[in-house]
Amino acid sequence: MKEMTRPALKDRASRPRAPMGRVVSLFRECLFPAGCAVCGDTLFGAEEAWYGLCCQCMGRFGIEDERRCLSCGRPLISEQERCLPCREGEGFSFDGAFALWPYAGNYRKLLGAYKFGKTLALGNFLAQKMTDALPLFYPFTRREDGPRIEEFSWVPVPPRYGKIKNSGWDQIDCLAGKLRKNHGVRIDACLERLPSQTQKNLGRQGRRVNLLGRIRCRKPPPDRVLLFDDVITTGSTLDVCAKTLKESGAKEVFAFALFYD
Repeated sequence: MKEMTRPALKDRASRPRAPMGRVVSLFRECLFPAGCAVCGDTLFGAEEAWYGLCCQCMGRFGIEDERRCLSCGRPLISEQERCLPCREGEGFSFDGAFALWPYAGNYRKLLGAYKFGKTLALGNFLAQKMTDALPLFYPFTRREDGPRIEEFSWVPVPPRYGKIKNSGWDQIDCLAGKLRKNHGVRIDACLERLPSQTQKNLGRQGRRVNLLGRIRCRKPPPDRVLLFDDVITTGSTLDVCAKTLKESGAKEVFAFALFYD
């Protein structure tokens, strides 16, 4: 467990005040301590309480500036521009993708604590990391004629039919709220999902077929879209969403995921 130290009075007085949301998070953590979502250590200070992680664990989740596949967003090893599966595959309807971390080890634990443990404070951390990663996202930084992020609306992948009604929340819907409130991101939840099988129990081909015709636009989509989800596995969910958006009028659709599997 970390050792808590009391800063000198003059040091404390000179520090800027934490935003109200962080103060409320710290107050809640003092009354109902949850601890770090990854290591379980005690949380000290408004920032740790706000993000739901201790400083040591926050430092573990950096984002590497490395070469990534232009199609699926996964890091490249020895390939050029596109990974082997994307070169040999059928292609995607989205124009490019970016994913932050591998879905393994502590990264898997991070998503599990948020998605299944409903540690909502982690939504603040994940939203922060998504916006931090934008300078590394190829379409916005490495093409002279590429689009600017300010021109895009962020469109969340819609939850499974009835999920919010049955469970009271959806991890992507919650993340969209954090992005809008904390970072001023323009969110356009224009997609909805009709009843279908859950994707996680299906293979690659089954995933591609399962959602065909099951995603639709409730209204005309934005011209330029940053479509986001928590995990990209085969890319099928993002692909069907992108296809629907383009058929409904979107001109460009890029995909953004927290994790790749």
